[in-house]
Amino acid sequence: MVAALLAALGGAPVPTPIGVGPRYRLPAAPPRVLRAAPVGRLRCASTAAVGARAHVELFANRRVLLLPAGIGMAPPLVREGAYVVRARCSYALRTTAPTGVIEVAPGVAPTVGDLFRLWGQPLTRFRLAGFRGPVQAYVAGRRWRGDVRAIPLRRHAQIVLEIGGYVRPHAFFLFGRTR
Repeated sequence: MVAALLAALGGAPVPTPIGVGPRYRLPAAPPRVLRAAPVGRLRCASTAAVGARAHVELFANRRVLLLPAGIGMAPPLVREGAYVVRARCSYALRTTAPTGVIEVAPGVAPTVGDLFRLWGQPLTRFRLAGFRGPVQAYVAGRRWRGDVRAIPLRRHAQIVLEIGGYVRPHAFFLFGRTR
């Protein structure tokens, strides 16, 4: 039964090692977020409502590049293990765990470019965080042909960005209950 389900859904996920070293362990917040200053059209606010969640996976040189907990959250941060449970304020998109799940506030239409801007990491056709080379993007397992920064962070979107080698993209992500 499980084998049939996995075959119908595109196969089992391929285990991919997490990258090691400082290039793969990036801070969650640039100076503007640390100061709770505006980042483009995004502002830090005390409201914590979540309207949607999207999942973003990053691979560099066939290794996982983790999205850290605390992107879009201004310090001081309160942590419970790997989770960030409170912050001085939050932006309209944020990460509360290092899982790649992006929480999106109601009424906004952010993009992957907004996420990287808020994270303080570069994203272009030839740059993904500290890595250089052609960037490939996939949405729901299908190749994205446009500007990677324009990919919308819609409800339950499954987005994969890769640089430095191919890792079979997942077509979907099973969103669990909210914490």
